[in-house]
Amino acid sequence: MLAVATVGFLLCFWAWALLAPLGPTLREDLRLTSVQQSLVVAVPVIVGSLGRIPVGALTDRVGARRMFPLVAGLTILPVLYLGHLAASLAEVIVGGLFLGLGGTAFAVGVPFVNAWYPPGRRGLALGVFGIGTGGTALSSFTTVQLAEAVAPSFPFDLVAGLLAVYAVAACLLLRDRPGRAVPAGSLLARTTATLRMPATVQLAFLYAVAFGGFVAFSVYLPTYLTNAYDLGRSDAALRTAGFVVLAVAMRPVGGWLCDRLNPVPVLIASYSAVAALAFLASFELALVPFATIAFLGMAAALGAGSGAVFAQVAHVVPAEQVGSVTGVVGAAGGLGGFFPPLVMGTIYGAAHDYSRGFILLAATAALAATAVRRRTKPPRSST
Repeated sequence: MLAVATVGFLLCFWAWALLAPLGPTLREDLRLTSVQQSLVVAVPVIVGSLGRIPVGALTDRVGARRMFPLVAGLTILPVLYLGHLAASLAEVIVGGLFLGLGGTAFAVGVPFVNAWYPPGRRGLALGVFGIGTGGTALSSFTTVQLAEAVAPSFPFDLVAGLLAVYAVAACLLLRDRPGRAVPAGSLLARTTATLRMPATVQLAFLYAVAFGGFVAFSVYLPTYLTNAYDLGRSDAALRTAGFVVLAVAMRPVGGWLCDRLNPVPVLIASYSAVAALAFLASFELALVPFATIAFLGMAAALGAGSGAVFAQVAHVVPAEQVGSVTGVVGAAGGLGGFFPPLVMGTIYGAAHDYSRGFILLAATAALAATAVRRRTKPPRSST
């Protein structure tokens, strides 16, 4: 079940990230400003983030066996639209909004995986499921290369075909855990109760910084590298893929550490590292070795921090509410990735300099580390 869910998450995230590597190409083809380019690559995050709230609550009620094929199947439509029909800024934005549906798969998989594993193994299991965020790396590795080697629409056709195959396979293979907890009450009532939980607000902020930072870099790093270091598009995309791969690999490591330690020190170490390395990146030193060390270090810290946040969710949230809480926390993570590209694009457009954006990231990560130290309670006993 973990393997099937992880594959579905990876494919949906691959679809979700299709526009990011094409940012420089779209800027030239559609004659976009820096802010418009940032908007195009960031806008799929809107639906992918806010949509996690109802999708997570629905998963609590009807189960992932129904929701995974539904999300995968519906994501095919905007993928094909963007690959064949969208030809203007407005059309790309509309397609990007609906492309965000692929990002809601996260809120389907977390409660599904959480239900299948005992408390002492959930951190690692959820971290392994989080490898599905590597779909953004697949997009970075393949989108530009396939578009140039085959046809501009080919990456979209490939992903649409894989999603169709997965939707059928998920219908045949996925099974919700027998006897899983099913919440009572309406969707609105359960969402309202979830938002009132102190743990939800705290975890949402932490995930907005950790996963939001990961999303922001995965969608904007190609643009940053081409502007700041004059790299070619393929080179920038490949370096971004390396960032994403490391972050994804560290996610189960963060969860594994939290199965054996209190998540608090893992979270503090992760956010402190991000703060220090973002400050280093603000100096825009030579790409090798300084900027490379800064970005790869941030990738590792953001990945471990993302895994640690959901290890904490698995420990402190009742099983029947994991989907609802995951929806809200996941939405915060996605929205956390929406604004930084816009901020970076605005700063660069006004001053042709990125340093202030990295200083803002350093300050935000330092605030998160402080919030963990002062407010995070130890996880509830896992017996």
